[in-house]
Amino acid sequence: MIILLSLITLFWFLVAIDTFRGLANLSDLASEPPTVSAGMVSIIIAARNEEDTIEKSIRTQLGQTYQPVEWILVNDRSTDETGKIMEKLARHDSRIHVLHVHKLPEGWLGKNHALHIGALKSTGNLLIFTDADVHYEPDLLAKAVAYFTRNSLHHLTISPNLKAEGILLKGFISFFLFGFSYFKRPWSANQDHKKTGMGIGAFNMLSRTAYQKINGHKKIRMRPDDDLQLGMLVKNNGLKQRLVTGLSLLHVEWYPSLKEAIKGLEKNTFAGLHYSYLLAAAAVAGVFVSQLLPFLTLFHSDASVRGMSALSVVLLALISIAIIKKLTLFSPWIVALFPLSVLLFLYAIGRAVFLTLQRGGIKWRGTTYPLKEIKKQLRKS
Repeated sequence: MIILLSLITLFWFLVAIDTFRGLANLSDLASEPPTVSAGMVSIIIAARNEEDTIEKSIRTQLGQTYQPVEWILVNDRSTDETGKIMEKLARHDSRIHVLHVHKLPEGWLGKNHALHIGALKSTGNLLIFTDADVHYEPDLLAKAVAYFTRNSLHHLTISPNLKAEGILLKGFISFFLFGFSYFKRPWSANQDHKKTGMGIGAFNMLSRTAYQKINGHKKIRMRPDDDLQLGMLVKNNGLKQRLVTGLSLLHVEWYPSLKEAIKGLEKNTFAGLHYSYLLAAAAVAGVFVSQLLPFLTLFHSDASVRGMSALSVVLLALISIAIIKKLTLFSPWIVALFPLSVLLFLYAIGRAVFLTLQRGGIKWRGTTYPLKEIKKQLRKS
């Protein structure tokens, strides 16, 4: 046991060094002086049954200090009032253009197809892919475009302020960011010599030439983690990318409740493990051993085991607090929920894999996509 815990402690010590260095190199977009203009910006939003969020989201964007801007709103087969709300917004502001998708082509996920046709309709030299529940502060675009042009980028993605109600949901989000950070090392996206790419659904800005070079969304047309994969495509094509934080400029309610958060991870969790049951089993075992076991062995009869366990727990807490302070507006004390959040996350992984197996695919926004078809497209890409 002491050997295993020593290896776990060493692992988290190395992760801590990498995390502190990585987070220190993430710029805050708020400090960027805004620009007046650098050409047309096209904001492209795909929405399916988003009647509760889309109008508030768009109205926060219409007040941007940056000009010129156009909005391409794509109604992806909605069965609620989403399409009508889009049309109402278009009548209110001539910069808004609405597309309606009535039938999903074979071999596409709905959102990816909607974003793709929205990009084809757009006219801007800069494209922004964003979600239908994201709120913008007035200077967001002016600062984002300034940072984009000053650094001669092909792609800019922004880590937003994740709004959440309830301590359990905040703890779960904090743990998700912790796990995502050490697994994906998102700060590596800012190192031009590395192939690690990053994309966040709340804000992905690309030059039109970069989007055309990666062949749009075609190569990732069956990826439910389209935002991340878009960033990966950018880096894999040798293009320049940056990830910045925008906690004071960009806001999104990730999920309204803990139940919805666990449900929402159905589409992305298994995708991140390449739909491999072996990798899923390894991930569950790895998370349990490296992140939960040290808490359990704090009560071991052997003093040396307790000491090494305590060291691991301290490292886990320090890493988690650093991520909470850099990527959220939550209280660092939320780290006290770490062990419970581990259990909830393990449940979310197991649930996602079980439901995918039971359904024979993933269910997303009212549409079920066969796993066989998803894997087929992955092999082609």
